[in-house]
Amino acid sequence: MNRFGPLDQSRPVAIWLFTVAAMVFCMVVIGGITRLTGSGLSITEWKPIMGALPPLNDADWLVAFEKYKQIPQYELVNAGMSMSDFQFIFFWEWAHRLFGRLIGVAFALPFFAFLALRMIPRRLIGRCAILLALGGLQGLIGWWMVSSGLSERVDVAPERLTVHLGLAFLIFASLIWTGLEAWSGQEHSRSPVAWSRGATVLLAAVFIQCLLGGLVAGAKAGFIYTDWPLMGGQVLPPVEWGVGAIAFLHDKALVQFNHRVWGYALFIGAIAYAVQAWRWKLAEGLGAMAFVVAGAIVLQAAMGIVTLMHTVPIWMGGLHQAGAALVLGIATANLWLVRRSQPRLFTSGPRSRAL
Repeated sequence: MNRFGPLDQSRPVAIWLFTVAAMVFCMVVIGGITRLTGSGLSITEWKPIMGALPPLNDADWLVAFEKYKQIPQYELVNAGMSMSDFQFIFFWEWAHRLFGRLIGVAFALPFFAFLALRMIPRRLIGRCAILLALGGLQGLIGWWMVSSGLSERVDVAPERLTVHLGLAFLIFASLIWTGLEAWSGQEHSRSPVAWSRGATVLLAAVFIQCLLGGLVAGAKAGFIYTDWPLMGGQVLPPVEWGVGAIAFLHDKALVQFNHRVWGYALFIGAIAYAVQAWRWKLAEGLGAMAFVVAGAIVLQAAMGIVTLMHTVPIWMGGLHQAGAALVLGIATANLWLVRRSQPRLFTSGPRSRAL
């Protein structure tokens, strides 16, 4: 034991991890707004240290603007834009990068402090070190993404944006999971295999839907086929199959169709998961948590439809991306609770039927 609890448990470490998770959540929202405002290519250089400062005078602003004028996005999309318009998009990209740096500091400094004080449970030290490395990798991937739009494109490559967004979601979910581990300590009990498998499949399905949403965002596929439930009056509009497998990453009709279809499957799966929880009459709050997950997915699906039918206004797009992170966080917490609990199955429900 120590003054904070058992040796495998640390509430201060848990609070730190949850705080960083909240910052990553905000980062996802800021990133979504940066994308929706077309701001992501406004800073054409990557300076991890000096880039923390924005232009400080008119001469610096002119230099930054001239660099932006050299890329295709300015020439083909924003030619003739004013300095004030450039400063607006520059602000969002700068804020996005600055907040990323703040997250790095907010994770790294407490990590080494907790490590020196021996407050991190030994079994979580490796996980936290991996999270630190993933945070650094995320910065590199962010620049890799931006660089794809500086020479031959007017925007970033959809697959690179998806990798960047997917890693952010992975870090977010991992922070929540590790924070729960630090808060509650080690637990060796396990729930029935079928129930744990169902929660795992649900979380994986949510994560895949987030990635499919990243492809929609990267391809700007949400700005076309804004009718529902059909797409341009068809189940599946024409797809450029001649480009091969790359159609699954770049074709606007196909990426939106995939996002829709997977959303329907996730919608049905979440409801089935909650119904099964009710049939099993799970104790210890797991039944209620199943309905929270299903409710969040239903609301997110409805928000996605409304956002699409309004041609993705910035505030709706940002809210939809925030909802994706929230659903992922809830599904992560649900799986953690399931794996840590031994639900009591009453006689009114089937004991061994798989999900």
